[in-house]
Amino acid sequence: MRLPKEVRMVEVGPRDGLQNEAQVLPAATKVALIEQLVDAGLRVVEAGSFVSPKWIPQMADTAEVLAKLKRKPGVSYPVLVPNLRGLDAARAAGVSDIAIFAAASESFSHRNINCSIAESFERFAPVAEAAKRDGMRMRGYISCVVDCPYEGPVAPTAVADVAARLLALGCTEISLGETIGTGTPARIEAMIEVVAARVPIERLAVHFHDTYGQALANILASLEKGIAVVDSSVAGLGGCPYAKGASGNVASEDVLYMLSGLGIATGVDLGRLAAAGRFISQVLGREPVSKAARALAAKAAA
Repeated sequence: MRLPKEVRMVEVGPRDGLQNEAQVLPAATKVALIEQLVDAGLRVVEAGSFVSPKWIPQMADTAEVLAKLKRKPGVSYPVLVPNLRGLDAARAAGVSDIAIFAAASESFSHRNINCSIAESFERFAPVAEAAKRDGMRMRGYISCVVDCPYEGPVAPTAVADVAARLLALGCTEISLGETIGTGTPARIEAMIEVVAARVPIERLAVHFHDTYGQALANILASLEKGIAVVDSSVAGLGGCPYAKGASGNVASEDVLYMLSGLGIATGVDLGRLAAAGRFISQVLGREPVSKAARALAAKAAA
């Protein structure tokens, strides 16, 4: 296998994870979680999103979270911004990294952000222009890169088209999101091959849900294709409210355990990461989804 020597883990739990949890947590808890994740060695931790609290009340306190965070040099705390109003709020909060969210499926785009794919890029254009002017880095997310909960299979060429548009818009990195967790390694490899023909592989990341238990296999397939950036969520936080039956993001602890076993450097400490997962799981009143975290806890108890 040809695998990268180093992988950058992008922790999405405090944003993508918690925004899909029914329970709204206080800002102090979110700050504690983010700081524990950074202490574990993660250098990219999503801190929140500046979207309408009407749609995502779980993220209504993002400005407060950012104000209370003890930000460490060399660590980025990106936030999701859907429009210029969100960008203004991010700028006021001293954010240097933002993310925008597109879809490879027209139906999902309409149901998720209430507009077509073409209209979403019309909204993104002024955001991208202003972010570039302010020296902000911008990441692009693409949802439904394999299947859509409303349309079924999504053509890899459709994913590549959206990825190429995000690249042209100025995104420094594009995360390929397998939103409902139905993908398998062969389909992931085929999709990445088509997208990589339009976007440099070093600009791509992957983001998997584990609905059918395929996330780690899909990550390994992505690594073999040259991907070296992997999104994950501590304790497997979150799901997708727009995709019925979709379970949470792949657990960061499980991803790290696999990467370590492959001899791939991440700079992240598994023990500290698992402790952060136990912390937030206890707050939510449940066990971590992560199998690695559960095994480590059982071993420690024994």
